[in-house]
Amino acid sequence: MIRRLAALFLAVAAFAALTWALWPKPVAVETARIGQQSIEVLVEEEGKSRIRDIYTVSAPIGGELKRIELEAGAKVVAGETVVAAIRPAAPPLLDARARKLAESAIKAASASVELAFAQLKQAEAQADFMQGELDRARDLLHKGTIAQRAYDKAALDAAVAQAEVARARANLTVQRQQLDSAQAALIEGIGIGGEDANCCVNVKAPVSGEVLRVVTQSAQVVQAGTPLIELGNSDDLEIVVDLLSRDAVGLAPGAQAAIDGWGGPAIAATVSQIDPAAVTKVSALGIEEQRVTTILKLQGSRADWQRLGHDFRVVAHIVAWRGENLTAVPLGALFRRGEAWAVYTAENGQAHERLIEIGARNNSLAEVKSGLGTGELVILHPSDAVQDGTKISY
Repeated sequence: MIRRLAALFLAVAAFAALTWALWPKPVAVETARIGQQSIEVLVEEEGKSRIRDIYTVSAPIGGELKRIELEAGAKVVAGETVVAAIRPAAPPLLDARARKLAESAIKAASASVELAFAQLKQAEAQADFMQGELDRARDLLHKGTIAQRAYDKAALDAAVAQAEVARARANLTVQRQQLDSAQAALIEGIGIGGEDANCCVNVKAPVSGEVLRVVTQSAQVVQAGTPLIELGNSDDLEIVVDLLSRDAVGLAPGAQAAIDGWGGPAIAATVSQIDPAAVTKVSALGIEEQRVTTILKLQGSRADWQRLGHDFRVVAHIVAWRGENLTAVPLGALFRRGEAWAVYTAENGQAHERLIEIGARNNSLAEVKSGLGTGELVILHPSDAVQDGTKISY
């Protein structure tokens, strides 16, 4: 009898244990309570800072550029700071043919000088003779020995002789200058400007600010128009962001934004310009995208972003839409049911599926237009074990 009772007890205990093991247990879930919150829809994109007006100073003339001593970050004053100095370039080296031609030209010019000098001496001798003839004719005219016409002829010959002297003297000057020109053609390989301050063209800063980049620093021969240095005012910074065209459509000038990701505190900004045309750009994944250039103006004082410089990488968070005191549901509670959105609510220890209508949403919240009320509990990140009517624990 005792054995039968013991066996019966063991059987009942085993059945109870099996029943308990197979009995459905409540599914542990995480919940959140629906409340009134503010929702911001942000457009987030990487961008860069830039100085609004950048001045590239170029060489006004060709010549030998002296080494630019200014470094990036140096302050400059408009019309005062000399940013570059250009002096005449050294003449080129002559090959054998050019040297022979130059030497021949010197010899020919020397001979022309000698010829012009001889012609001057001849003209001077002729002028002296004619002046003597004029003096004798004047004496004879006073004595009444010759006619007035003979005297006039002697005066004319003397004047012509003097003019010939002037012509020969001018010709000698011309030939000497040509000799100097021919000799200058032999100058090669040495500078003709030297270190004389009057020999150089000083290029001054066109605007006050600071040096952004020295394009051409070493001393070298440059052509007119060669970029030398870039200048700008770092107090005049703006942010440029290339937005997807579908994101830019929802924005307007004056939209609020925040700038971060540059290594310093967040900076307030506003959208100042949205380009009317998009450009095609290829993403890192090789996808063609239509991008719209958007300009943001920084707010606050320069002290708030004094370490932010030209061409720094930044992240822009632009407010495309904002709503206050909205019924909001966490995105983690939403899932699709066909074409509609749905959530699981937690009521009396059970999960209940409910279809809802949502409006604007961001990365964490969605606006509830209908289907949920303030104060209700929703299940976050429901697993496959949660179904309509499933018992839950929370």
